[in-house]
Order: sequence, then C-alpha cells, then structure tokens
Amino acid sequence: MACPPSHNTVRVLNSAADCPDLPIVVGSGRAKVVMWPGNGAIHRTFHVIELEQNDKTIDLAHPSDSAYYVAAGSGVIADLVSGERMPLIEGAMVHIDKGDRYRFEATATAGLKLIGGPCPADPQLYAHLAKAGETV
Repeated sequence: MACPPSHNTVRVLNSAADCPDLPIVVGSGRAKVVMWPGNGAIHRTFHVIELEQNDKTIDLAHPSDSAYYVAAGSGVIADLVSGERMPLIEGAMVHIDKGDRYRFEATATAGLKLIGGPCPADPQLYAHLAKAGETV
C-alpha cells in the first residue's frame, strides 16, 4: 500500500475498502485511513469514519488543525474542554484548531459518516501501523 512520497504524484482512490483501520471508534463502527504519510500524503490526511447509532470516537487532539465533512447521518461534536456539544447534520463542515480536544458522537438511527482528518498528519494516529510493519 505504501508509495514513495512525491510532490508530483496524482492518485485516484476508489474506496477505503483495502485501507488500514484507525483504532479511534468506540462501538461497532469503524475508521479507515485513506490518505496518510504511509501512502505518500505530505500535507493532508483523509479518513473515513463511520459511527453506528450511539458510537463515538475516542477523545482526540492533534498537533495541527483538522477538518471534517459530514457525509451522512447526524450526531454531535463534543468540545472536551468547554463541555459544549454542537449538532452535526449531513453536509456540515467542522474545523478544529490544533490542540483542541474533541470527540464525535453518533446519535441518529442512521449513524454518522465523516470524511477528513488532521492536516498535516498526526503521527500518533498511525503509530499502530508502524508496529504492524506498514510504512509511516
């Protein structure tokens, strides 16, 4: 899956089916790493996070900003410092400043599907892949 980093690489990824898992979901949902340093991404990451009803992510914080798009469903993003919980609906965009602590939670029967991630990458998210022999 790894390709050498290059500023001149264009790739088309059709799905996250064969991408590594990202262990950030509490519940029966899943998260997949689509674009990350392990496959040549330098300035951006792209994750697909699918939360089933009542699933949530682990508490997250990154050394860089993050951006996510709500592709389907609804839920909330919890600000873990202020305690504020902001609703998310399909089509919403979320920007998180570096260092902010947050968690996504699915509330709808249909769950919550997000795409996005930290930019640039947060190496801690991929530490488990280095242990499994993947290129980080």
